[in-house]
Amino acid sequence: MCTYALSQLTEETLVVLVTLHEEGGTSREWEKMQIALTPEERVHLNYIKSDVHRDHLPIMNEATIWGRAIYPLLRLAEHGHIQAWAGVPLKARYPTFELEGEADGALAPSVGGRIQPPYLVVHEAKRGINAPNPQFQLYGEMLAAAWLNWETDAKPEQQIFGCYTITDDWTFVLGTVADIETEKPTLHIKFSPRYNGTADAEHIVQILKSIVSKHANINT
Repeated sequence: MCTYALSQLTEETLVVLVTLHEEGGTSREWEKMQIALTPEERVHLNYIKSDVHRDHLPIMNEATIWGRAIYPLLRLAEHGHIQAWAGVPLKARYPTFELEGEADGALAPSVGGRIQPPYLVVHEAKRGINAPNPQFQLYGEMLAAAWLNWETDAKPEQQIFGCYTITDDWTFVLGTVADIETEKPTLHIKFSPRYNGTADAEHIVQILKSIVSKHANINT
C-alpha cells in the first residue's frame, strides 16, 4: 500500500485513487447558507476589515496573510466546543492507499484541548507562476478528514467541507465521499463562487457559521 503526501497530490494521482466528480455550484445555493452575525461579531468583523484594508496583502508572505486575514474570520465562526485550528495533522488509511500531511487550518471540535476530526479544512494556496493548483491538495485533505469522521460514525457517505484561499480570496468546496471501504472511493465536489475577504467578509463568516450549525445539528 502506497502512502501519498497531501502536499504532493496532483490531479493525475487523485483520479487513479478515487472516482472524482466535479461540478460548479450556483450563487443561490451558497447564499442559502447564511446565519446572521451577532452585534458583537459585527464589531469584530468591522475591525478585521478595517485592519486588512490598510494592509498591502499582495506583497505579504503567506504566513502573515493567514494570521491577519484568514484565521481571524475562521475564529468568528467558533461556537461552544467548536474551534478554529491551524496546522492540523491529517492521516487516513483507505483500503488501497494512505494519505498523510497537514491542513493549514480547520474548524473542528475540541475535547480537553485536543482536536477531533475536522469537518471543514482550509488550504492556503502558494503564490507564484510555478505554484501548484490548490484544489487537489485540498481534495486530499478533505478525503483524509472524511475518513477520520467515518472512523467515528461509520456513515456510508461522509459530507465534508473545504476551502482554499488565494491571498484573501476564498472558494468553498462541498465534498461527499462514498464507497469508503472499496478499492476506489468516490469523491463528489461542488464549488462555491469566489468571495473576497474584504468585500465579502460578512458573507464568508455567514457561510462558516452555517457550516458550524450543520455540524452541530448532525451531532445533536
